[in-house]
Amino acid sequence: MHYPARQPFATRWNDNDQYGHLNNTVYYEAMDTAINVWMIANGDLDPQGSAIAVCAASSCEFRASAAFPEPLEIGIGVERLGTSSITWALGIHRTDAAEPIATGRFVHVFVDAATRTPIPVPAGIRSAVEGRLLA
Repeated sequence: MHYPARQPFATRWNDNDQYGHLNNTVYYEAMDTAINVWMIANGDLDPQGSAIAVCAASSCEFRASAAFPEPLEIGIGVERLGTSSITWALGIHRTDAAEPIATGRFVHVFVDAATRTPIPVPAGIRSAVEGRLLA
């Protein structure tokens, strides 16, 4: 999978579990954080605005372990851009590594913040995805 964008993700002391590696939940936190940072920076997402993205599905496949204090990068791509949803393709990488140590997928559905009913992907986000991740 090609990841046109990357976001850094600093691991934290408490991310390691009793087995001495990052707990699996940290991978999901890293992916969710990277996507939202990318949408805020590139698509003008306002997390307190009237349109929000909610996670409808997610998955992660683990290939290798990481541990604090190792810095990571989250590769961001798009599998599908729908009318009201985006299926994100994600790769968790060691800094500057080509191959991911984990791959993930998030399906975000955009909804009205007040009613929680689906709405079209906001124009700024759609434009950023089309221009930067699908190009």
